[in-house]
Amino acid sequence: MSIKTVENMVNWIEDHITMNPTLSDMSSYVGYSQFYCSKKFHEYVGITFKQYISKRRLSLAAMEVKNTQHRLLDIALKYGFSSQESFARAFVNTYGYTPGQYRKAITNIELYTKPSIFPLQNN
Repeated sequence: MSIKTVENMVNWIEDHITMNPTLSDMSSYVGYSQFYCSKKFHEYVGITFKQYISKRRLSLAAMEVKNTQHRLLDIALKYGFSSQESFARAFVNTYGYTPGQYRKAITNIELYTKPSIFPLQNN
């Protein structure tokens, strides 16, 4: 699998992040098995497909919390959380603030950004 294919996987996830992307759908898109896509994704990105989805959803939701006045429930549902409570729980566990506290705070949090894919280095 080429680096370009892994970049295509990451880009596909980013394009579908609010549509409940699945490993099955992504692997169909790039034309490889789920197992192989999962293995290569983890190898190049450093975390699993599922972890990536979770981290990116929460980061994108945090940006929306800070930069818009959309209702927290609407943001939670947009990014795949089942309720505002589950969104708040995940937010507090990751960032130490509720979404409402973060919206009002002057502080910045460390968001998980879309990675750049580089070739593996052979040691």
